[in-house]
Amino acid sequence: MVVARAEPTTARPGGLDAALQAATALLADQPAAALDAAEAILTAAPGLPPAELLAGQALRRLGRADAALARLAALARSQPRVPAVTWELAQAASEAGDTLAAIAALERLTGQLPAVAGGWFLLGKELRKAGRAEASWHAELAGVQASARDPRLLEAAAAMNDGQLDAAAAMVEAVLAKAPEDAPACRLLGEIAWRRGDMTEALSLVGRAVAAAPGFDMAREFLVRLLLQSNRLTEALEHARLLGDSPAANPGYELVMASVLVRLGDQQGASAIYERLLEAHPDQPQVWQNLGHVHKTLGRQDDAVRAYRAAVTRLPTMGEAWWSLANLKTVRLDSDDIAAMQRALADGGAAREEDIFHLHFSLGKALEDAGAYAASFDHYDRGNRLRRALIRHDPEAFSAEVAATARVFTASFLAGVGDGGCPAPDPIFIVGLPRSGSTLVEQILASHSQVEGTMELPDMMMIASRLQGRVDDGEFADFGAMAAALTPADRTRLGEEYLERTRVHRRSDRPLFIDKMPNNWQHVGLIRLILPNARIIDARRHPMSCCFSGWKQHFARGQSFSYDLAELGRYYRDYVGLMAAFDVAAPGAVHRVIYEDMVDQTEREIRRLLDYLGLAFEPACLEFYKNDRAVRTASSEQVRQPIFTDGIEQWKHYAQWLDPLVAALGPVLPAYPGAPG
Repeated sequence: MVVARAEPTTARPGGLDAALQAATALLADQPAAALDAAEAILTAAPGLPPAELLAGQALRRLGRADAALARLAALARSQPRVPAVTWELAQAASEAGDTLAAIAALERLTGQLPAVAGGWFLLGKELRKAGRAEASWHAELAGVQASARDPRLLEAAAAMNDGQLDAAAAMVEAVLAKAPEDAPACRLLGEIAWRRGDMTEALSLVGRAVAAAPGFDMAREFLVRLLLQSNRLTEALEHARLLGDSPAANPGYELVMASVLVRLGDQQGASAIYERLLEAHPDQPQVWQNLGHVHKTLGRQDDAVRAYRAAVTRLPTMGEAWWSLANLKTVRLDSDDIAAMQRALADGGAAREEDIFHLHFSLGKALEDAGAYAASFDHYDRGNRLRRALIRHDPEAFSAEVAATARVFTASFLAGVGDGGCPAPDPIFIVGLPRSGSTLVEQILASHSQVEGTMELPDMMMIASRLQGRVDDGEFADFGAMAAALTPADRTRLGEEYLERTRVHRRSDRPLFIDKMPNNWQHVGLIRLILPNARIIDARRHPMSCCFSGWKQHFARGQSFSYDLAELGRYYRDYVGLMAAFDVAAPGAVHRVIYEDMVDQTEREIRRLLDYLGLAFEPACLEFYKNDRAVRTASSEQVRQPIFTDGIEQWKHYAQWLDPLVAALGPVLPAYPGAPG
C-alpha cells in the first residue's frame, strides 16, 4: 500500500533534514542501521515526530512489533491526522496481534483516505480475525471499489481488453512489485494469464487474490469458473458455497452454484435453484433455457419443452433455446415454429452471431422433419459454415498426431514397458465418434447392477494434454520419448490420479463405472499404460450415417472437426486407422460394438458385450430404456425408448450433397465395418 507522504508536523531543528533523509534511505535494506540513526536524531531532538515514525518503522521491520506498537501509539496521539503514522500503527498492531488496536487505526485511516485500497483490505483482514465477517466483507468490497478507480489498473484493464496482454501484464506487475497482496491486481493479472492460455498461473493468481481478500466476490466467482474449466469440481463446489454465503444477495452467485451442481451431476439441486429464481423473476430466458437443459438430462421431456418454449417466448432470437428444442429428438417443430425462427433470422439487429448459427441448425432440423431436404441442407450448411469460421481445427496437424500415436503404441512397445500402471479394473471407457451409438451402449451397461454410468469425463484428455505439454516445453523430443520415459511408478501414479479425479462423479457402490468421453479413442495407448485392467469399448456406426448425423448436430463444445464434411470424413478415417493399429498392437484389448448389429441383434450383442466385461447377463440391460438415470448427451431422449431403426439411413435423403464426405472417407467407406487392409 502507498500512503500519501504526509509527514508528522513539528518545527525541525536546523541541520536535521539531511540526517532524516539519510536514515530513511536505510530503512528498506538496513532497518537496524535506520533505527540507530533515528535514535541518534532523537538524542539531538527529543520527540521529533519524523524520527519517532522512522524508529517505529524500523522496529516493525526488525520483527519487534510490540516495541513498534508502543512507540507508534504514542506518536499517533500527538499526530492523529497524519496518514503515514496511522498506517504504520495499524501494521504494527496487526503484527503484534492487537486486533482491536489495528481495527481502530484502520477505521481512522480509511476515513481519512477512502481511495487507498490497501487500508480497506487490511481492515477486512483484521475484522475477520475479530469474527466480524460481514463487516470484513464490506471493508474488502470497499477496497475493491477503491482499486477499481486506480488509474494504473484501469489502464492495464483497457490494454488487456484491446489484446495488448504483454503491456497489460507489465503494468499490473509494477503495481504488485510495490503491493504484492493487492487483491484486484492479482485478479487482473490472473485474467491476463487466462487469456494467454496459462491456466495454472491464472488459478494461482486468482487464488492469491481470494486469499488476500476473502470478501472479494468477483474474484471468487472467477475462481469458480476457472476451477470448472480445469475440472477441479470439489474445489469449485467449496468456493461456490462460500460465494453463496456472501452478505451480497446476488442471484448470479446462485447461478454459479447451479453450474457447479450440473457439472457434478446433481441435476436435482440445479433444478431447485433455477425454479426458485424463476419463481421470483420469471422473465429470464437464460434461466428458462438452463432449466430446460436440466429437465432434458433428467428425462422430463414435457417439462424441458415447456422451459425451452418459455425461453423463446421471452426472447424469440435466442438461437440456443430454439436449437435445444429442435435437438429433442422426439419433438417436431411445426410451421409456426419455422416462421418464428425465420423472423428471428431476419431480425439481424437482435440476433447475435451464435444465435444465427443456432437458428440455422434449428431450421435444418425442422425442415428435415418436414421432408424439405434441400432447404434443410441449405440451413445445416449455413450453420456449419458460420460455426466453422469461429473455431480452430487443423486437420493436417491432427492427422499427423494420430499417425505419430500409432507409431508409438506398437506391440513391441507395449510388451517392452512391462508391468506398471494402476491395476484397478473400475473404468470402462466407451470411445468412438459422437453420434455413433455410444450413449445407447452406456445406457445398456448402466442398467447392470455392477456398472455405474457417469458422463463424458475430460480427465484422461487432461492427463494426456499435460504429458504432451512436457514435450511441447522441450523436455522430450516427442511423445514416444516421453511415454518410454514413464517408469512403472509414474504410470501407477497417473492411473491413480485418474481414479481420484473421477471419484467425485461416482454416486453408488457399484464396482465399475463408465467414462463415455468419445474423444478418448485418441488415448487408448495411454489408457493401456496407466490403467492396464480398464476395459475399452469402441462404439462404431456406418461412416455416412455417423458423420452426417454429427455434421447436422451442433455440439456445445469439444468437437471442432464436425463442422465441415471433408474434415469430418478425414477425422473418421484417422479414428479407424488408429483403432486398427491398436487392434494389431494389443489384440482383444478393445471390444467393438457395431451400431447396426446392436440394433438388429440386440440381445446377442449385449451378451457379447457383457462377456467381454466379465459380467453376467441381466435382463435389465435389455430394458435399458426404463433406466431413469440422468443422461447429458444429444441422445438423451432416444435411449429412454426401445431401440428403433429410423435414423440409420437418414443420410440417404441428402446423398446428392455429400460428395465431399464420401471423398474424404476414401477406402474406409467400402471396408466398413472393418478397416481398410
